[in-house]
Amino acid sequence: MKYPKTKEILNEAVADLIKLHLVVHQHHWYMRGERFLKLHPYLDEVMDELSEQLDLAAERIVILDGNPCSSLKEVLEKSKIKESEGDYNLTINERFSIIVDDLRQLRDLYQKGIRISAEEGDDSTNDMLILFNTSVEKRIWMMSAELDQAPKNDD
Repeated sequence: MKYPKTKEILNEAVADLIKLHLVVHQHHWYMRGERFLKLHPYLDEVMDELSEQLDLAAERIVILDGNPCSSLKEVLEKSKIKESEGDYNLTINERFSIIVDDLRQLRDLYQKGIRISAEEGDDSTNDMLILFNTSVEKRIWMMSAELDQAPKNDD
């Protein structure tokens, strides 16, 4: 089997992207506050970006003759993204902090995938994950700035 570790890390990414999209969507729905009109549409952009990465990662697994996880059971087994019930009582800053923490989890997974795909010699996946990582690092920076924090890319 070609690129077995790469396919496994891509499947972890698929699971995390599905779950993170749900987390962002939940905060999008439950958000309230004075910055709502600005930040509600911003989360649409975040979800669009996650959806695009999800599709590309799953398609890459198929190209590698693998099987992208596509059931809720698989997502729950593979994802390390935390979930909680919707809550109107969280502030916008608390919501963004949760999302930033989850984006850091995704960034760390992408960085692991970059190393693994390089070791296995899968340059195309490596390039894709580098682009995803760069995009997630930018989101972390932007959302951290909204929270008046540094991006903490050294975690």
